[in-house]
Amino acid sequence: MYAHLGRVHDRLGALGHDPQVRLAGLAHAAYGTDGFDRSLLEVADRHLLRALVGDRAEALIYLYGACDRSRTWRALPQTGRVRDRFTGAEHTLAPEQLGPFTDLSIVNELDVAEHDPGFVTRHGDYFRDLFATWAPLASPPVLAEARRVLG
Repeated sequence: MYAHLGRVHDRLGALGHDPQVRLAGLAHAAYGTDGFDRSLLEVADRHLLRALVGDRAEALIYLYGACDRSRTWRALPQTGRVRDRFTGAEHTLAPEQLGPFTDLSIVNELDVAEHDPGFVTRHGDYFRDLFATWAPLASPPVLAEARRVLG
């Protein structure tokens, strides 16, 4: 897990993201995710992580971990909202949150794709289609990286 987190951090940096977004990449699974059911820190302890990484990074970590993917990902370009799997609430993302949230989500999947030999065969079509719909939200370097990794 640590290697994955480090790679996401490093790739976000290589693709032009600032230190706060990179820190979010390093700790993006702290509260678990919709695709990773183990939490490293309880949501009730958000203040502890916030003290370590700052408000902006922790808010992105929370959004990423809280995201109910089945109710968020497809509609994200139209709604700009994340359905919270912990509370059921919907969070409308500020314009400055949409890009980092989208890029973190893409970069995470790209790392998984590069380290799971069957990932692209099993899920490539889904992610190519999804990421194409996210093009207005994602940064050009991340989209180019997605095309390179997913074909």
